[in-house]
Amino acid sequence: MPIPLFNSIASWLLKKRYHQIELFLKYPAEVQEEVLEQLLEIAEDTEIGKMYDFESIDNYTTFRQRVPIVSYEDFEPMIERTRRGEQNIFWPTSIKWFAKSSGTTNAKSKFIPVSSEALEDCHYNSGKDLLCLYLNNNENSQLFTGKSLRLGGSKQLYEDNGSFFGDLSAILIDNMPLWAEFSSTPSSKVSLMSEWESKLKAIITESTEENVTSLAGVPSWMLVLLNQVIEETGKDHLFQVWDNLEVYFHGGVSFNPYKEQYHNLLPRKSFKYYEIYNASEGFFAIQDRNNANDLLLMLDYGIFYEFIPMDVYGTEEAQAIPLWEVKIKTNYAIIITTNSGLWRYKIGDTIRFTSLSPYRIKVTGRTKHHINVFGEELIIENAEEALKSVCRKTGAEIKDYTAGPIFMAGKEKGAHEWIIEFRKPPEELDYFIEVLDNALKSLNSDYEAKRYNNITLKMPLVHVARENLFYDWLKSKDKLGGQHKIPRLSNKRDYVEELLLMNT
Repeated sequence: MPIPLFNSIASWLLKKRYHQIELFLKYPAEVQEEVLEQLLEIAEDTEIGKMYDFESIDNYTTFRQRVPIVSYEDFEPMIERTRRGEQNIFWPTSIKWFAKSSGTTNAKSKFIPVSSEALEDCHYNSGKDLLCLYLNNNENSQLFTGKSLRLGGSKQLYEDNGSFFGDLSAILIDNMPLWAEFSSTPSSKVSLMSEWESKLKAIITESTEENVTSLAGVPSWMLVLLNQVIEETGKDHLFQVWDNLEVYFHGGVSFNPYKEQYHNLLPRKSFKYYEIYNASEGFFAIQDRNNANDLLLMLDYGIFYEFIPMDVYGTEEAQAIPLWEVKIKTNYAIIITTNSGLWRYKIGDTIRFTSLSPYRIKVTGRTKHHINVFGEELIIENAEEALKSVCRKTGAEIKDYTAGPIFMAGKEKGAHEWIIEFRKPPEELDYFIEVLDNALKSLNSDYEAKRYNNITLKMPLVHVARENLFYDWLKSKDKLGGQHKIPRLSNKRDYVEELLLMNT
């Protein structure tokens, strides 16, 4: 089929989906209620369905009263049974795929179940919807005259019983429909390579010869790839490599720290940026307008949403509410029930609604302090456990600490910057840093991946704080005593920079 004709047909088919999107835009509550009803009916004969008598649940109020809200730690025993080969525990169809995600308090990694329904009705439909919304806003797009340069993860096998685990992106690529494979570069074989440096070279070799019209991937990893493309081709910017580039679809981590660097690589005002909000647990929202800074919540992917206001999250007063009860400008923790069998599951993200007609959101962070500038998902439990291990090995004693990111600048890699006040300092700071880095790698698989061969993250930078630095900092803000705490981890540099100014 001639490329211009394929572009026209593909664009027409994707735009047809917009009429279905208009349905949940017009009737959001009814669509969400129908999603919940279908999920309960499908799973009523599973172990969890019988446990909570799904068959007799006929409205949201009963569902909320009967089924408890859970975290990964609560749900992990059922997931582990499924990984060992048992089925029909929390979802009736066979689950053989598990998206490997960053660690929790009790485990280095999480293994999120991915059903065939989630692959088709959620993840692949979302990919088509992303293109549909983009094409609806850009009628003169020539997206399908070329290919999308995708950057995904590697695949590993869980060998005991034939189930598979890996990055969600790898699972999606391995199961990709033919239409997506035809329109993407590099090949699935290259996309699923495990060794990053070899993979990077192979991607560049395959993709620089293609007519690439779009980019898709996590900003921090994509930036490494694109800088390498510039270096190897000797070009000044990416349009000299791919003249027909028109859009970058991004998600996974905040794009704000990388904006300027992307604008330098892609110096064309007409170039578009489209954000998505997805996770191992599902695909949730898509930017539906050019140059917008909020995302349309997608309501018909087999995911039922609930929300807990963050001002009561973690308290006895906390109660989840459905979509039709949310308000704008309130920070909420998200609770999801999905077609992979996650029932009232806390994903740990926080969002704020910017609009209720339609329902648009902005991702505001996590329910816990963390650093996730590079996709490393470093949580406080990781930091505390690592520091405990380091002190045990080095004999050091820590009084207070905080950490934040060093953002990528040009070809310079990112890092974590720590300020630590010691009660008893280590004899060798360099050795302390090395042990800290290794401890974090052992506790958090995503941090370990980003640190591999210094590809995205360099060795941590540690400053020794003067005596009483953190006390003086809190005092300067009139926050001594009470419930005031040192912010341990932050996605911003505000705390680090303030403390460094006082560290004299």
